[in-house]
Amino acid sequence: MKNLTTKKTEKLHRHYLVHYFVVFVLIGMLFLLQGCDTAMPATTTVEPMRDGNPLAIPALLEDQNPDPDVADFELNVQVGEMEFFPGVTTTTLGYNGNYLGPLLKMRRGQQINVTVTNQLNEMTTVHWHGMELSGEADGGPHQPIQPGEKWQPSFVVDQPAATLWFHPHPNHMTGPQVYYGLAGLVYIEDEVSDNLNIPKDYGVNDIPLVVQDRNFSQNGEFLYDLDMMGLVPGDTVLVNGTVDPYLEVNREKVRLRLLNGSNFESFRFHLNNGENFHQIASDGGFLESPLVRESLFMAPGERVEVIVDFSEVQRETVILMAGDYEILTFYVKDVAGQDTEIPETLTIIPDIPLEENPTTRLFVLESMGIRGTINGKVFNMERIDEEVPLGETELWVIRSRGGMMMQPDGHPFHVHGTQFQVVSRNGNAPPPEERGYKDTVFVNAGEEVVVKVRFQYEGLFMYHCHMLEHEDNGMMGQFVVSP
Repeated sequence: MKNLTTKKTEKLHRHYLVHYFVVFVLIGMLFLLQGCDTAMPATTTVEPMRDGNPLAIPALLEDQNPDPDVADFELNVQVGEMEFFPGVTTTTLGYNGNYLGPLLKMRRGQQINVTVTNQLNEMTTVHWHGMELSGEADGGPHQPIQPGEKWQPSFVVDQPAATLWFHPHPNHMTGPQVYYGLAGLVYIEDEVSDNLNIPKDYGVNDIPLVVQDRNFSQNGEFLYDLDMMGLVPGDTVLVNGTVDPYLEVNREKVRLRLLNGSNFESFRFHLNNGENFHQIASDGGFLESPLVRESLFMAPGERVEVIVDFSEVQRETVILMAGDYEILTFYVKDVAGQDTEIPETLTIIPDIPLEENPTTRLFVLESMGIRGTINGKVFNMERIDEEVPLGETELWVIRSRGGMMMQPDGHPFHVHGTQFQVVSRNGNAPPPEERGYKDTVFVNAGEEVVVKVRFQYEGLFMYHCHMLEHEDNGMMGQFVVSP
């Protein structure tokens, strides 16, 4: 079988042959029409030809409950097949489909009931990344769903508008299950988001972007390739499961909800025309005011919401880049869009209260290649590493010693069941983009990040490096929250 590079080259050649054929046909038609009494209608247009593939937009999962105060969702975890490249079939995993999952829309104050059915031949879980809820509904390794069985978590949404996500979290198996496609987005809305005149038309000017790097074998299957250094970086980037994606946008402000859904790789995004991003949100919701950003660094698990103003760009194409890699091409149509804005003020972020002499806990992150420890310990399902009082604010000090045989040297530290606030980075005030609510924070080698954390729900929760192969190989701990 020809390799994927060859197939993509042949596809490109076919594209140009079709393009030239169409041009010759149109020229011939014009010569013929010169000798005819009829003329082409003035309204006739020729759709422009686009390189690449239309960006897939995740479907909205239907709420099965007519009561607006209650939402009932059904998720089926299943095996699927995708043609990421024409004529080449890849075995995948997905929720309610072949790859990735649908979007779950929720509102603050809403009762959420989910029925998860595991149609795989192995155990899985569904973790609600960024959601504040009880330990029994968290979906960590202590809530396994065996093959053929169902899991029915219920919780009330009690946090601000935000972009969250869900993915599997079985012990030692999180990395491969996410790699093969198990991930989906959650949008939370509230009165604050309702009252902001920002882009909200899903799939038109409010666009989800799940960015993942992947490797493929010669026969088109996913190549989940581990070595002593970790997961081998992918040479293909998927956006919402699309290879070489493009998106047509109107001349308007467009909201991008970015998730770094990769297992191991960090990205630094920028636009090729030098246009700035206007960041409006981080992991846990809106910032107090928009930030003008030239680029966005995102570690695995982090989310960022930005607005890009396409209303006055001077070119037809704008490309979202990660370094020299083209992530997503925007084709800007000569069509006026909706009248939205970038507000001067987005929300008021309540400060997590901190009493005098708070409990302070230290977490030291260290790895050697694919293996890692926190405070010198490898994860043990039977060991409770920390006991945390319910409702009390603590200071968690996160230090990274980096790792041997590893690039990058840092670690994204994720805490289940809460949204925290960054107090300091290396003894200094955190940068503006880290002053909203966070659930995942990147700590580079030699750095120290201090966060304020408070838990509103009881139960057993995890903290871990969100480089999933580090998590699977021991770089995780667990804690109990109780009164």
